[in-house]
Amino acid sequence: MTVHPSLQPYIDAWTHSVEAISELVTPLVEGEWNHRTACPGWSVRDLVSHVIGVETEMLGDPRPIHSLPRDLFHVKDDLSRYLEVQVDVRRCHTAPEMTSELEYTIIRRSRQLRNETRQPDTPVRGPLMGREMTLEHALRMRAFDVWVHEQDLRRALGRPGNLDSPGAHVARDVLLEGLPKTVARDAGAPAGSAVVFDVHGPLEFLRTVRVDDQGRGTIDGSPSLGPAVAFTLDWETYVLLACGRVRPGAVADRIKTEGDEQLADSILRVFSLTP
Repeated sequence: MTVHPSLQPYIDAWTHSVEAISELVTPLVEGEWNHRTACPGWSVRDLVSHVIGVETEMLGDPRPIHSLPRDLFHVKDDLSRYLEVQVDVRRCHTAPEMTSELEYTIIRRSRQLRNETRQPDTPVRGPLMGREMTLEHALRMRAFDVWVHEQDLRRALGRPGNLDSPGAHVARDVLLEGLPKTVARDAGAPAGSAVVFDVHGPLEFLRTVRVDDQGRGTIDGSPSLGPAVAFTLDWETYVLLACGRVRPGAVADRIKTEGDEQLADSILRVFSLTP
């Protein structure tokens, strides 16, 4: 048996992004591992530790037995506490130790994925606190997460790229999936309204969120005549906002809005979809 066709795109996207991360960090000198990233409280070393930790758990390795310090300001809830264990346990690791473990983890995980014969709907232990999900969803979220963190590293190290890679396409679909809820429920767009997002750059798309009479949102790729709000922005800015990496005010000059200003502000305030 071979890998199921619906899983292969996510495996390919994950492989592309995780190998890009390895290429980014392998030549770094010790001090560069301490560069801050947009993830609160996390350096380059911490972010790579997070990637390693999640992948080892997906491999079935036991979690480290480790007590967290009490002064980590960015650890605020059960999820961040859960994720921080794999990060904090590696904070004393040297650059060679980090790159060696990353490379070994990629080899092991790639072998596991090449030999994956389970069906997409097989229940598996997911990457966030071990919550059960389907295999397809787990692989999709790994492809998404690793690409987003590749971009975090690129910004921290001043090495832009791969904004149109396979992982970027997975990220686009994941982020757009949550857009109807953001517009209709979280931002409270009125029934019967439409909100248009016109995104340009390495990844271009136009999507319209339509709110029905019951206040439910749907999304499609057709334009809308007279939308309540129309946003025009570049793909990287869209990612930064949707992944909670910046506040709307910090990139206001990169976002063009037309229509109801109050609704536009409400949408941007709740635009972040990632934990």
